[in-house]
Amino acid sequence: MSIIELGEVRDEPESPPSARRPRAADRRLRAGAVLLLALVVLAAAAPLPRRAMTSVPTAPGASAYLTEAGVVVVDATTPSGDRYLSAYALPTANDESAVRRRWRTPLARTGDYLAVWARRGLLLAVGTSSTNGTLETTAFDAGTGRQLWRHPGVARWTADGGLLLLDDMTEGSAAVRKVTPDTGAVQWTVSVPVAGSPELHGPPDRVDQLVLVQPTGEVQVYDAGSGRLLRGVDTLAGARSAFQRVQVVGDLVLLVPPGSTGLVAYGLPGLDPVWTSPVPLVSWATTCGELVCAVQQTGGVQAVDPATGTVRWADPGPDMLVDIRGDRLLVTGPDQRYAVRDAATGQERTELGEWQMVGQVRPGDELLGVRTAGSDLVVAALDLGTGEARILDVLPDVAGGCQAALPVLLCRRVDGSTGLWRLSR
Repeated sequence: MSIIELGEVRDEPESPPSARRPRAADRRLRAGAVLLLALVVLAAAAPLPRRAMTSVPTAPGASAYLTEAGVVVVDATTPSGDRYLSAYALPTANDESAVRRRWRTPLARTGDYLAVWARRGLLLAVGTSSTNGTLETTAFDAGTGRQLWRHPGVARWTADGGLLLLDDMTEGSAAVRKVTPDTGAVQWTVSVPVAGSPELHGPPDRVDQLVLVQPTGEVQVYDAGSGRLLRGVDTLAGARSAFQRVQVVGDLVLLVPPGSTGLVAYGLPGLDPVWTSPVPLVSWATTCGELVCAVQQTGGVQAVDPATGTVRWADPGPDMLVDIRGDRLLVTGPDQRYAVRDAATGQERTELGEWQMVGQVRPGDELLGVRTAGSDLVVAALDLGTGEARILDVLPDVAGGCQAALPVLLCRRVDGSTGLWRLSR
């Protein structure tokens, strides 16, 4: 959820009413009526054109990953025989009959890969080490498949074009490293305390600052380009040592102090104290339009003003925050139905129905939801602004496991194979 705009401070009641979730029966009746109307309209309209499907060569147990440049297939682990990582070009709009293999490169027989993405001439594959089970990133030349380097951690791009590698916090070896993208040469290293979790400031592909909290209570800000310590502030009185959690939201550093009794905000980059808010048991936080949404460990959301820490609205209900688009929030409840809420008030705007969200290669792309209808898969664009689920296609013999780099959709078929479709938007 990959940005915070400071909203103006408005006069609000001292105890704003909680956003109330409509009764489940009412929600089901409304959703059923909407679905019935949609089916009637679809039945009366001309049938949707059947999309051309392009098959992606995948051996049993292999994993396919969609990137902006094509499809990457990682063979399953094997006790014997060969194992490869293969890259395929996307089919063109004029020829969707087949994908063309661009290259393949051998892989070690063991070690699982969890994510693959392409950017700036590199193919970055995140997997688990076959020796100690920690996360590591392997870089390949996106044009040839040649392996360039391997380092512990998960990679993020910096504002100056480098790569930060965030170790997955294994005891005694946690660190953040900056490396040169094409060689993997380490430019600098910052140690991370045990059970620490580094936080980053800036867009996902332009990180400019790194924030750490030490067990002694010192919050530290480092320059992501040079690794230089910019500022450090002690947040624990006396010679204490305690676990604290920190998160960067927009230009604020949010600290959950010992006991999780509230939320303390500091400004970046100088770590000037901004406010303290009595929001307890915060699990994580993110921007919600012009507010900051604090998601609590016990469930529920409290939205605070980023300038003052004042709670603007609260919802103690079980809904889980899924995505934010402008001034609209996408939430889902225990019944797996999705609804749209107003970010400024927390009030529900509309219900979208029951869907499974599709993973996006580009986070800002249109939200997609899918659901099964027998052996078919219904694909819809979820528009939070209008509150509509617009049917894009009904794909035959598709099981799920979809990824999107619009207009291209990759899914697993019921026979275990992998297919590509070009959606009409």
